[in-house]
Amino acid sequence: MLKVTVNESDTLQIRQEKKQWFIGDEPFGGDVVRLDDRRYHVIWNDRSFTVEVLETDAAAKQFTLRINGQLYTTSVQDRFDLLLESMGMSQAAGTKVNQVKAPMPGLIQTIRVQPGDPVQKGDTLLVLVAMKMENAIKAPADSVVKTIHVQPGDSVEKNQVLIEFV
Repeated sequence: MLKVTVNESDTLQIRQEKKQWFIGDEPFGGDVVRLDDRRYHVIWNDRSFTVEVLETDAAAKQFTLRINGQLYTTSVQDRFDLLLESMGMSQAAGTKVNQVKAPMPGLIQTIRVQPGDPVQKGDTLLVLVAMKMENAIKAPADSVVKTIHVQPGDSVEKNQVLIEFV
């Protein structure tokens, strides 16, 4: 089952049973034709709709659509998201990260950020050399650098705090 929220207000439940799709409790009796990678033609309840996918954020499960010229933002929760929500764990993925620790002992080669710098998930923070291999230590989440506890040339131990975030 999917729970689709449209424009942060309307919510639809969509599910599939065997080969039949349902929107709420009503079977979807329409037709969907894919026109190209981002456009679809839908006939539903004797009406024709042109649907264009404008933006896709697969990680956040959010989509921006243009349907017959109107813009819609949607967010989707699948059965796993709904299960986590029912267990009170829906915010677990959004847990704030306060620091980055050394994953292994090594030598700090370079530092690419400074206190106050905003960083995005995946940005390289510093390079740690261990066993003659360069390891890019990346930001685990979007944040702002608060404190850097190391300098180039420092030796570090496993689990030593390297950088703290606001």
